[in-house]
Amino acid sequence: MSGTNAASGAAPCRFAHYFVICGIDTETGLEPDELAGENFEQSPLKRTFKSKVLAHYPENVEWNPFDQDAVNMLCMPKGLSFRTQADSREPQFHSFLITREDGSRTYGFVHTFYEEVTSPQICSAMQTLYQMHQAENPSSATPSSSSSSSMDSLASSLDEADSPSSSSCRSAACGGYDASRDTLYVSKALCLITPMPFMHGCRRFLSQMHWAVTAASPPPLPLESYVHNILYEVPLPPPGRSLKFHGVYEPIVCQRPGPGELPLADFPLGQTFTLLGVENLVQLFNCTLLEMQILLYSQDYQRLMTVAEGITTLLFPFQWQHVYVPILPASLLHFLDAPVPYLMGLQSKEGTDRSKLELPQEANLCFVDIDNHCIELPEDFPQFPNKPEFIQELSEVLLHYDISPVGGAPPTSSQQALRELEDDGRNGNLGGEQLAVLELLQGNATLERLQALAKRTGVRVEALKGVGGEREGQGRRTAVEEEELRNAKLNVQLREVFASRFTTMFADYEAFVIQSAPDLESWLTNREQMHNFDKASFLSDQPEPYLPFLSHFIETQMFATFIDNKIMSQWEEKEPLLRVFDGRIDKARLYNVRAPSLRSSNYQRCTILKESGESEEWGQRLNEAQAIEQRLMKIDHTAIHPHLLDMKIGQGKYEQGFFPKLQSDVLSVGPTNNNRWSNRTATAQRRKDRHRQQTEHLTLDNDLKEVEGCLVLQNSMAFWEWDKASPPPLKPPKKSASACCLKYMQEARSLGKNLRQPKLSDLSPAVIAQTNWKFVEGLLKECRMKTKRMLVEKMGREAVELGHGEANITGLEENTLIASLCDLLERIWSHGLQVKQGKSALWSHLLHYQAREEKLEQQQAESPVNNLFCYLLLFFLSPHLLSHISTPPFLRHIQSMGEIKTDVGRARAWIRLSLEKKLLSQHLKQLLSRQALTKKLYKRYAFLRCEEEKEQFLFHLLSLNTVDYFCFTSVFTTIMIPYRAVIIPIKKLSNAMTTSNPWVCVSGELGDSGVRQITKNVLEMTFDCQNLGKLTTVQLGHDNSGLLAKWLVDCVMVRNEITGHTYKFPCGRWLGKGVDDGSLERVLIGELALPNADEDFGRGCRTPDMQHSPGQTRRVSITSMGGRGYKPTSAQIQEAIGEAVNSICKHFHKPEKERGSLTILLCGEVGLVGALEQFFHNGFKSARLFQKTVFVWDFVEKAVAYMESADQMGDMQETAEPLGLTCVSLCHYVSAINSSPRNIGKDGKFQLLVCLGARDRLLIQWLPLLLECPVIQQMYEESALLRDRTTVNALIAVLQTLHDFPITLEASLVKGIDL
Repeated sequence: MSGTNAASGAAPCRFAHYFVICGIDTETGLEPDELAGENFEQSPLKRTFKSKVLAHYPENVEWNPFDQDAVNMLCMPKGLSFRTQADSREPQFHSFLITREDGSRTYGFVHTFYEEVTSPQICSAMQTLYQMHQAENPSSATPSSSSSSSMDSLASSLDEADSPSSSSCRSAACGGYDASRDTLYVSKALCLITPMPFMHGCRRFLSQMHWAVTAASPPPLPLESYVHNILYEVPLPPPGRSLKFHGVYEPIVCQRPGPGELPLADFPLGQTFTLLGVENLVQLFNCTLLEMQILLYSQDYQRLMTVAEGITTLLFPFQWQHVYVPILPASLLHFLDAPVPYLMGLQSKEGTDRSKLELPQEANLCFVDIDNHCIELPEDFPQFPNKPEFIQELSEVLLHYDISPVGGAPPTSSQQALRELEDDGRNGNLGGEQLAVLELLQGNATLERLQALAKRTGVRVEALKGVGGEREGQGRRTAVEEEELRNAKLNVQLREVFASRFTTMFADYEAFVIQSAPDLESWLTNREQMHNFDKASFLSDQPEPYLPFLSHFIETQMFATFIDNKIMSQWEEKEPLLRVFDGRIDKARLYNVRAPSLRSSNYQRCTILKESGESEEWGQRLNEAQAIEQRLMKIDHTAIHPHLLDMKIGQGKYEQGFFPKLQSDVLSVGPTNNNRWSNRTATAQRRKDRHRQQTEHLTLDNDLKEVEGCLVLQNSMAFWEWDKASPPPLKPPKKSASACCLKYMQEARSLGKNLRQPKLSDLSPAVIAQTNWKFVEGLLKECRMKTKRMLVEKMGREAVELGHGEANITGLEENTLIASLCDLLERIWSHGLQVKQGKSALWSHLLHYQAREEKLEQQQAESPVNNLFCYLLLFFLSPHLLSHISTPPFLRHIQSMGEIKTDVGRARAWIRLSLEKKLLSQHLKQLLSRQALTKKLYKRYAFLRCEEEKEQFLFHLLSLNTVDYFCFTSVFTTIMIPYRAVIIPIKKLSNAMTTSNPWVCVSGELGDSGVRQITKNVLEMTFDCQNLGKLTTVQLGHDNSGLLAKWLVDCVMVRNEITGHTYKFPCGRWLGKGVDDGSLERVLIGELALPNADEDFGRGCRTPDMQHSPGQTRRVSITSMGGRGYKPTSAQIQEAIGEAVNSICKHFHKPEKERGSLTILLCGEVGLVGALEQFFHNGFKSARLFQKTVFVWDFVEKAVAYMESADQMGDMQETAEPLGLTCVSLCHYVSAINSSPRNIGKDGKFQLLVCLGARDRLLIQWLPLLLECPVIQQMYEESALLRDRTTVNALIAVLQTLHDFPITLEASLVKGIDL
């Protein structure tokens, strides 16, 4: 243990934690890798065999426990690979990472080469396997080319492309193996595991280690010296500094960004852009930000890692919070069934068609085919803001470095020259031997010794001497170093463009962070109940084009974690990414980079300001790139040189082509005395890492409270427990050490343990089932949180309409929540599928259900007697079961919509339609009631086959029936919808039929139906027209022809036949000449009708309808209180006017897309027109014996006639000029209304006058005229409100508030009015 402790003491500051060797275990022999899939039909040389960790040094590191199974699986994801002398055996390089549960990452860098098999048992076993294969497949004259469509076979071993000569040789050998004439080679991997991604440095060190065992002469020192040096004597470079350490043949330089710079990113972004192209990469970046499921697909492991690391690096200042597995081992392919956001990489098989790749779920999947430079995107997601300008700026950066912005384009001349340094760039291989020797020997201090060794073997190195001398004289960098520097500069400039976009979009995010907790303890305790970010206010402050993207993005887990880190920074040290981002925002404000207008959507190019104040864009952008070059030119620190160790003589003897067995005793113990700089760095680094561990545990605990995504897999790969040991003990933060806070963190941590998933070493069926059970729990919790959020936000907005609370949801945010619900349902229906059919699992299930129901209906139709008997039996014994005997839930409506082209789109339309009809839970329950079908489609562990969780899930969805959604009507605005209109007369007082020719025109928020003629004596009609949206008005009239032309109409009912929404348009008036007010046309104002109470007789109560939204509750109208003859008091009338005006004011204070119908607020039952009618009716002398009824409009006409008389006009010319102009305007408006060709009646004319006066801000000018007109004394009683000057002045003051708003009237109201 002493060795372990010594080794782990300074681990946090060491450059590398482990040196690992993986390969074949000669003692156990050949073991087929069953987890990678059966491939017995292939030649034994192509089959997958288990690899093992042959050795790792040291045994363990305190801060990074060694997980042997995980490292072995990722070092050799496809297992052992065998070759003969006829095959290509070029070494390969790839990298991987391991994400622990606390969110920290460990990187692995692997150099794979081929070593001759010397074990007779292995050769004999391979010979036997080949003979058995040949006997079973006598016709296989060529290597097997069969390709299975299963996922297991797709991840099988990839045979690298052969050269023409080797290909012909293999063809001659028929892909076989003969121990008597063939030499057998097997893959072996050298791996460095490091805490930071120094990819270039590790790659060069491992390649030199490989060259040391393949060179003709032994290396200058035993290999143990170099391994010991990099494990114990090479520290991590301090931030903002560079470090030089020595490999076997040449020094290696690496540098680390400073505290104010972008974090370390050593993977070449230029290669990522070259593989995908700018357009595809921006789309992939967008999908990553929106936390979709992302699957990378390539033949090359290093390409998978490069693209994955590249895209997550560009997320700064945000971090991917979900499953992150750039290289998915073949034995873990079943995890693609995980119903959570993920970013995974899958190796493709050579020659495999993408169409044969069957993935468990594709509804929300972004599939990235790296080798073919193309991506498949999900449907219906918002685009990144300013996307064309963004792509243009990125393209300019790439062209500056001679890289084509188009994916897969041939390299430019400068690129081609660099590519000549590599033999096989496709797989990230090292160059050929001559180039490798040239690169390794250039400028090396041991060149003379190597030359002496080489002379004894007859190797010519005169040319190398000249090259080395030239470099030493001029201080030039090697071509490899130039390439690394070029990549580093390009990385910085590309990342700056991305970071600049976030700095622009979130420059003022801090103003919307809600920091209500007084201390960390109370914030942690109440985290789940708190709102940390004012989303509605933030969105209202953003440019209109940004809203679709931002409304989705601020709902993601990465944004929630970012805000959590910001809130915690007031009590703890800032998270590093947040510190850098806030610093950039502060600097941008200092230099006034952001446009003065916050709502400007103009694209702002990236400018990294220099202290010198340079104005040239490229000069400004090269600031950090120059810092990198400066660090590489002037080395800040040099590590201890490799040196001889106290080793046993005779062990590990050099044998060319074979990596020796290293002496573990000298590699398991670190140096007893290190230099002071290393010790100081180790102490400081331990202190920083301890604080980072605490902060990350706090972040993880808080993230477990958030459900956006899936709790089960928080902080990436939590369901693969890489750590064998338990996490380090949690220590309290400095400022939050109370017992309550510690108790909360421990409980949250125990929750995290419960959500852990099995280790890689335990992949039994029982453990996999347990893993899926955790998925089920996570999906149920996510459903509960989403429905709760939708209810709270929706009811909060409807409470505003009732005059309570504040609005906290916008249309975009509501649409985002519904889209998130659609995604959740797709993931639930994709979990545990037996056989995938189509991209949408939900739609596939619906089609299966439809086919099954149609078959049952056909069988029932063939036996009507039995059918009737069963129906009657159910009716008398179990009437509630009849609800399950029904046709498929309105699938044909969706299937007939030509605007939707895909299964995913149809499924989402079905969800929206069900939600709008308040039938989502009922229909899904009906869909799942066919248990035989569910068992046929889903495996036992699937969510839909967990009865208790399924019932809870349906209950959560049922709660959505308490609010009203128009998520189908508002989205599919161009579809044709059938409408049914029914005219209901008052039969007791009128003929149910009329001899005239009636017509109707239905209007909504999206348009009107046009005039539709109704068949005579038919009170019902159906018509198709483009979606009208929410219905607002109905124009009803007739031509007054025939003997029975008078018609007393109670109301008009209009039903949307797809959504089921029924609108009631009350009338209660006559249509006809010589009756009522003589109207032949009425404009009826409608609202969504309540369900008929008779339909709910089975509920046994008379409480408000369960499906009725609180927003639809209407206060009692003063026009309907007490029925006929009721007269409201003066106080009630004034209160009604105030409420009507207040509703209009609230209407205009809402976001424009959330305002609803202004017509209802003006002309509805509790609208402004109705309230003013009551005001004018108060004290009005309308009922006269033996005379016709007098209307308010009669008073208005008489007043206008009085004003227009010649003598009165003469008197008014002596009055003030504004008053004279007001008289003219009133006379003009009344004349225009009277001259209209419409027969809207006297009450209709008064309604129109009020609406026009409110629109044109003239009402408050007309009221004094009517008050002063002598006609008022004839037609109004002394106590009338209109004759009370004080009351009229108060009314004018109330109406004055409407002048601040632009009132727009529907076309149905002002049709035919010429002003």
